[in-house]
Amino acid sequence: MNKTPKPHDLLWGMTSDQLPADAPAWAQQALAAGHPVVVRRAVCADGRVAVGIRGTSREQRLAAVMPVHAIQRLLSPEQLRSRAAADFPALRALEAVAPILTATSLPWGPTGGVGFQLATGIAVLHEASDLDLILRTTNPFSRQHARELLAALADAPCRIDLQLETPNGAVALREWAGEARRVLLKCAEGACLVENPWHVLEHAA
Repeated sequence: MNKTPKPHDLLWGMTSDQLPADAPAWAQQALAAGHPVVVRRAVCADGRVAVGIRGTSREQRLAAVMPVHAIQRLLSPEQLRSRAAADFPALRALEAVAPILTATSLPWGPTGGVGFQLATGIAVLHEASDLDLILRTTNPFSRQHARELLAALADAPCRIDLQLETPNGAVALREWAGEARRVLLKCAEGACLVENPWHVLEHAA
């Protein structure tokens, strides 16, 4: 792999023998079936990447570590935007908001259950599924723009959870569009409250 995996990327190639000995059977079965894992935020030793394994139910989630050399294929959220959809509110929402997000001229794509189903064809969505999205914001994204974008997404057929991916971590669009002076920034080392996710000078106590 010559591409460094980023949070929310889907990776293929992890095998059940790379799991801890006490890993649940459902996780072993998922990998044995060739399912991808999703990159998560955590600090890892060199040559390894933090990943999450998902099963068939919402409760089946397992944090794990994958050797980078085992990665055979990588799909980013941006690569899933044009995949064929089925008739679920979350997928209809993706179709509805695509022009709005594309108009920002910033890289974006679906994550969570929508991203997983589009990438694999495995049915994990249901009528109440949310639409999880990322918008990659290398440069500062003003709070006013955040409020305008949040308002533009408000009429989607389901609840949308959009994360602004900054160079320092991710912040929820809904939170950045709010009135609180400090917002929660999720990064590999954990989560912290900051005033500006693009210029992190200090962590809150």
